[in-house]
Amino acid sequence: MVQAEQDVFWMQQALALADYAQQQGEVPVGALAVLDQQCVGLGFNQSILTHDPTAHAEIVALRHAGITFQNYRLPGVTFYVTLEPCAMCATALVHARIARLVYGATDPKSGAVGSRINLAASDFLNHQYQVVNGVCAEQASALLSNFFKQRRALKKLK
Repeated sequence: MVQAEQDVFWMQQALALADYAQQQGEVPVGALAVLDQQCVGLGFNQSILTHDPTAHAEIVALRHAGITFQNYRLPGVTFYVTLEPCAMCATALVHARIARLVYGATDPKSGAVGSRINLAASDFLNHQYQVVNGVCAEQASALLSNFFKQRRALKKLK
C-alpha cells in the first residue's frame, strides 16, 4: 500500500473514533498513533466525560501509546488526528518525538500546526515533525460542523 492509501486507511479509523466521541456527547475528534502499520495508541475527545481539559483525543492517544511502548518518547510514530491540533496537543507531539502528523480538517481558530501558528516546525522547540494535512478533510469537517449545528439547535430549544 502506498503512503497516501495508508494515510486514508488510518484516518478512516480516526474518523470512527471521532464518531464514537460524538455518540458520547464529546466534540467529535479521534486520534491514532501508528508504527509499522500497527495501531499503538488510540484516543477520542474525553474532556466532558472526564472533566479534564487536557483529555483531547491526541493526549489520550499519546498516553495510550506511551503505555504500549513503556516510554514517553515515540520515535518513528505517525500520528493521525481528525482535526488540526491545538497548541497543547501540537507541543505534546513535539515532546513525544513523533516522526509525522497527518490530520484531516484545519482549525482556523486555534490550529497550531499551520493555521494560527506552526509549532511542528518551530525553531524554539527541540524537535520537529513532518505534517500532512487535508486527509479526509471533508468528512472530518462535516462531522464537526454537524455536531456544532446540532448543539446550537438544542440550545435554542431550551
